[in-house]
Amino acid sequence: MLATRLKQVRQVHGHTPLTLAQILDDDINLAVWQRQLPAHISDFAAMVVSMNQSVAESMVLDMPDEDTQPTLHGLAAGFSDLQGYEGFVADVAWLVSAFSCLLGARRVGVRLRALDSAMCPRFHVDHVPVRLITTYVGVGSQWLMEGGMDRRRLGQLDAEPDDPEMIQQMCSGEVALLKGEKWHGNEGFGLIHRSPQPTPGDRRLILSLDWLA
Repeated sequence: MLATRLKQVRQVHGHTPLTLAQILDDDINLAVWQRQLPAHISDFAAMVVSMNQSVAESMVLDMPDEDTQPTLHGLAAGFSDLQGYEGFVADVAWLVSAFSCLLGARRVGVRLRALDSAMCPRFHVDHVPVRLITTYVGVGSQWLMEGGMDRRRLGQLDAEPDDPEMIQQMCSGEVALLKGEKWHGNEGFGLIHRSPQPTPGDRRLILSLDWLA
């Protein structure tokens, strides 16, 4: 109990993908690569959400070794005729490979969603080891620094901070690794975060990766 009380966690940001490797440190529960999306990928994502079509895709990829390149046949296939599609798929494939290599993941869950409302509107923690989240277009995910909310009251609206300055927000295009409750040694320190509420008429295109095995 004493060790749990004394543990301190922090978050890191950086402008290179090497920043993501810091999620392996015991005292880090969020690592954010502050990248700028190439124009052809951001333009593709903007076209996808502007078409107002449903996007809710999931797949599980087996990664038997570090040299395996993920096969993303069928991902966002309904938009394959749009300019920038190949670049988008290549970007997702790179993120899957980097995620697998960094964590030693041999099975990765991939989810791609277009959202016009908050999928998880209450502050919460994920009951997974670690999750990658990136928003290709639209507002980014929100999170709290340690101490920003009583963890015993997660999910309760009246316990959430009402001071906007306490709520941190990722930018569109940034890549984040969020440590959850099932990361060994991180129990009780999963990153507190939530989905933002887009303004009326706006949509988000969000990718998440999960370490399944």
